[in-house]
Amino acid sequence: MGVAVLTACAVWSLISAAAHDGRPEGVLLAVLAVGAGYAAGRICGALVPVAAPGAAALAGLGLAVGRSHVGPGPEIVAPLGQAGATAALLTLSAGAACCAAWSAGAPALRGALRALAVGIAVTAAVLGSVSGFVACTAVLLCSLAAGRLRHRAPALAGLALSAALATGLTWAVAGHAVPDGLEVSLRGGLTQHRIQLWHDALGMAHRETALGVGPGRFGELSTTAAQTLVSDGKPHSAPLQQAAEQGVVGVALLAVTFCWMLYALWRTGRPTPVALTAGAALTALAVISCVGNALSFTTVSAGAGLVAGLATAHPFTEEPAESSGR
Repeated sequence: MGVAVLTACAVWSLISAAAHDGRPEGVLLAVLAVGAGYAAGRICGALVPVAAPGAAALAGLGLAVGRSHVGPGPEIVAPLGQAGATAALLTLSAGAACCAAWSAGAPALRGALRALAVGIAVTAAVLGSVSGFVACTAVLLCSLAAGRLRHRAPALAGLALSAALATGLTWAVAGHAVPDGLEVSLRGGLTQHRIQLWHDALGMAHRETALGVGPGRFGELSTTAAQTLVSDGKPHSAPLQQAAEQGVVGVALLAVTFCWMLYALWRTGRPTPVALTAGAALTALAVISCVGNALSFTTVSAGAGLVAGLATAHPFTEEPAESSGR
């Protein structure tokens, strides 16, 4: 199923690009990164189910601290620029650390890995990433709560609903369909510039509903981006970028990719706390991506696939006895 979903994403980007002379390289690279990360996670998670997510957490933390290594692109004043990628990497790192903790058998090791997750959240606060701190804290709390759940399906459904609500709110803000008081309060954190980018993306989606304007063409056609002194050519919202550049089918494929990951977590034989922790981290990433350009960075896409792969691997060694009910 995963291969079919990722293949459909790649093929549709090529079709949309051919229709409007777009540049699908970025989408193809992201698809490749997710696939490679997922495969690596499945392999490493099977061989070393504790060490692999622990090492992934430390690697993500290192990348986030060294902001210049997150990926290429202009440094724009927060909350644009690489701030979203930093928050996303810290969130995935916290999720990986919590997954490693649930896979560890020794209480001391489990406590050390949870302390690492707490340290990652503190690092987010030190770096000034408010969204990263909130997301890491949410993942940590969800992971602790997951240990008390016997069935994962309702929790995963709740995570999917949370991502859908975040997407809907983003869409409503872009279309000025929220109450004036709420829009004014949101404008302070999102910035007027970001909302204007979203409005441009929504306008493109309305004009080219089926195919979009073509991958990589938002920066050329956006009036707001053209008037910006330093712009990365992104609308800073993954669903709106998909809608603008690849039309309604692109948005549907993005949603299907997220649902496929949650479905894989539901079907996995790993303990429920591991599955739900990974699901919480991926949902937090989805929310961050609704209001930022996190998925434009290859490291983030690969990290998402890696966390999903680690949580759905089949370890060769026995894990601590935890509930695996679906």
